[in-house]
Amino acid sequence: MITGTPASLPADLALTDPVGVARLLIRQPSVSPDPGESQRLLGAMLEQLGFEVTHLPFGDGPACTPNFFARLGKGAPHICYAGHTDVVPAGNEADWTHPPYAADVVDGVLYGRGACDMKGGIAACLAAIARRVRAGMGEGSISLLITGDEEGPATYGTQKVLEWMAARGEIPDYCLVGEPTNPHTLGEMVKVGRRGSLNAHIVVEGTQGHVAYPHRADNPVHRLLAVLDALLATPLDHGSEYFEPSSLQVTSLDVGNMATNLIPARAEARLNIRFNDLHTGTGLAGWIQTLCRQYAPRSHVTISISGESFFAPPGKEMAVLQQAITSVTGLTPKLDTGGGTSDARFIARYCPVAEFGLVGASIHKVDEHAAIADMEKLTQIYEAFFKGVGV
Repeated sequence: MITGTPASLPADLALTDPVGVARLLIRQPSVSPDPGESQRLLGAMLEQLGFEVTHLPFGDGPACTPNFFARLGKGAPHICYAGHTDVVPAGNEADWTHPPYAADVVDGVLYGRGACDMKGGIAACLAAIARRVRAGMGEGSISLLITGDEEGPATYGTQKVLEWMAARGEIPDYCLVGEPTNPHTLGEMVKVGRRGSLNAHIVVEGTQGHVAYPHRADNPVHRLLAVLDALLATPLDHGSEYFEPSSLQVTSLDVGNMATNLIPARAEARLNIRFNDLHTGTGLAGWIQTLCRQYAPRSHVTISISGESFFAPPGKEMAVLQQAITSVTGLTPKLDTGGGTSDARFIARYCPVAEFGLVGASIHKVDEHAAIADMEKLTQIYEAFFKGVGV
């Protein structure tokens, strides 16, 4: 929980400078769930710009997650920027060329855990807003939804904040998520949707016995292999207009049998399906359960759906974002739905959402980094987008 006195900001900090803001945030270790100092600092910066900041810790004990919602203005349109201050662990810090929380700038590159995922993106957003405030805001309003648990289970993060926002009439007209969406070059890709994700744990019970007397046993391995063969027999689909084909991957196959002459009593497997808009999690779960009943009657399946697929049809806001990207980078961004999941899967239930941020090639790696030039360009893109939509 965020407690204590308000965060104090360096006297020489320029909120219009994304690099200075990012360095300040990176220097606050905030492994998921973020313990809160980076959010106190970010909240203090937003308050300087005139935002009303509401800190929203959810959960108890070690699971307590710091979040906040901040809004400037009450007019329409209401545009929200969503992001997270938590980061993944740095691992062995001795492997880093530049210490993960030093925020070193070397040869035009900012190094540090969270430089591109996604404290650098948040810093660009804040700098863009500061520039809009300095130039004169439009009639619309802008808000930030910031969570401290996107890299973890995300139980007490964005979902809970959205519920709080909905109860108070704070759902925006459009949301931009600042995840690092570009594979190699800033401006090449905008995420307009994401595949859904389903995890299944299949346990097949059998009857243990001697391999020389198989008629006295029931081999669960054979039954489990029959289930997996049926699941993998044909492609789930061949893709749709904006989505690549769905993918089923077996991630684990375990028996735990160290003997060579023993038919085991049980076998289990785990799998993940990344599915497009041709499927639902419930439909895929039913399909898996049906095949298990058919090929392995003595089985039970545990299924968790971490997110459904979603797609935000291009509209006015997307046209403004594309134009902003092109005007700054000279590139026409591809509208894409690939990759892993993000908190946009929760936001899509409430309003249209798109994702655009820095280059993500170094995320979660040793020496995570962001080019200073890219951070300035991203700030200019965000600034042009906010201006273009009337904020």
